[in-house]
Amino acid sequence: MEIPLFNPKVNDLATIVEEGTRANKGNRDRFIEPAEGTLRRALSKWHHIIFGRRGSGKSSLIYKASYELKEKGNPVAFVDLEPFKGHHYPDIIISVLLATMSKFSNWLENEISKDKGIKIWYTLGLKKRYLEKTKDLEELNIKIKKEIKELIEQLHLSDQANLKKTLIEEATNKLELAVKASANNPILNAETAINEALAETKNTEIQEEFRRSKKDYLLRKILDYKSLFTKLNNISKKDSYLFLDDLYHINRKDQADLIDYFHKIAKGNNLWIKIATIRNRTTWYTHSPQPIGMKIGDDADEINLDLTLEKFSTTKEFLSEILKRYIQDENSPSLNEIITDGGLDRLVLSSGGVTRDFLGLFRRSIDEARERIKRSKGEHHRGNRIGAEDANIAAGNYGDVKKEEFQRDTPEDREELENAFSDIKKFCLDISKMNIFLVDQEDTSYQDELIKELVDLRLLHQIKSRVTVSKTPGKIYRALLLDVSQYTGERARRDVEMLDFWKDSQKEKLRRNKLIFNRDIDIEEFEEKKKKNQLKSRNDFSGKNSSDQTKLDF
Repeated sequence: MEIPLFNPKVNDLATIVEEGTRANKGNRDRFIEPAEGTLRRALSKWHHIIFGRRGSGKSSLIYKASYELKEKGNPVAFVDLEPFKGHHYPDIIISVLLATMSKFSNWLENEISKDKGIKIWYTLGLKKRYLEKTKDLEELNIKIKKEIKELIEQLHLSDQANLKKTLIEEATNKLELAVKASANNPILNAETAINEALAETKNTEIQEEFRRSKKDYLLRKILDYKSLFTKLNNISKKDSYLFLDDLYHINRKDQADLIDYFHKIAKGNNLWIKIATIRNRTTWYTHSPQPIGMKIGDDADEINLDLTLEKFSTTKEFLSEILKRYIQDENSPSLNEIITDGGLDRLVLSSGGVTRDFLGLFRRSIDEARERIKRSKGEHHRGNRIGAEDANIAAGNYGDVKKEEFQRDTPEDREELENAFSDIKKFCLDISKMNIFLVDQEDTSYQDELIKELVDLRLLHQIKSRVTVSKTPGKIYRALLLDVSQYTGERARRDVEMLDFWKDSQKEKLRRNKLIFNRDIDIEEFEEKKKKNQLKSRNDFSGKNSSDQTKLDF
């Protein structure tokens, strides 16, 4: 009898699941809303900041929204901000403006091509109308390309510095070619092309001296850019949309300035901005010394894509539906034939509710379960489906992926975050011996801010927003889970209790006093006790050696 997990269709399933861990055209039709109305809001005529941990579906949502808007004929620009990591103000604004203008120019060229293809048998009046529209589109595109050329030149000027110029034309030509190449080659994208061309030419030797302020230039150009989008709106008769993906890659002190600049262009212009980012790694608004950015509630609304483990059943149902969609597409054995309910629970737990992690863990769990079954020749006591232990091993190995992404996402405050995470691991694995800890709801310290960032970085997961402990009346705590990768797989810790907190029978265990995390007290006491034990061990060892030596001497 064939074991379903070894069905060839499961190989195909594993392949498309792996592909599904990244937002792309093939996954567009598999998109499932994490909450009803999410896509509708992303399509709406209003500004939105879309929050979610890495892998929660932010890019998938705005990719889906941008595609649907393009299909309806709306002018759309989708700009990936990751290639601009390391750019600083004001160059970051110029770089993103350049990418934005290039994308809208591409949209105009596509519209011009469509209109030039109007059938000859259309009525004369209709054809005349289309010819007039084509002329307007071409004129607008010429103006946008002129702005693109100016922006390219600006990227080669040092802000508030004396400049000399000899090869500026060569630098400009390289960037212009990069922009054109990205439009003609689907493999390239404008963001990467601009970034690479700029890197090649930024050391251009300079000979002609002059002073130029990029900041002043950007301020002067706001009205010009507003005028371009007014014309775009008048010609297309549709609202325009700008999607900015992964804002958190931009230097944090420059984020609000970037948002503010585009908001000034968009205001009153039927241009709607949709920004995807990680909440606790983003500064979208500052109010002092003057308001900069977009204020949630006044200038924009938020869309929260984070499914947490607090609503475990809802999260499990959502992630299962995604997996069932892949299974249906490949006509592979059903979910129940492939994985046990306990295995599914452990995958949900290990993922922290993050879609990409869930899919990645599922794919790895297939390999772990197959290897286990092969070793036992199909007679393993844990059965022939993915079980909790297979998911545990996969989760432990998946920790390397999270570590790599942590290194990539924390260039500015990595050491502080590593130290905070090390303290929490020490508390959970060595002091409380439980995978869950509690933090005071009213804590506003910097330590608590680091904990929130570690949640966004998927190394900690919130499981309950309100917990009371009998020994500390009047106090409210948040319960958090240490990521499963830290005590399973190669890092397996058999002495750590893994609490099934979503089960009614286990909920009372969350209220234990020993789960309350206090870095200043717990870690210091632990280190002090550890030192005493080490000293005692050395003394005992020294005494034993002395005794042994005495015996030998005799």
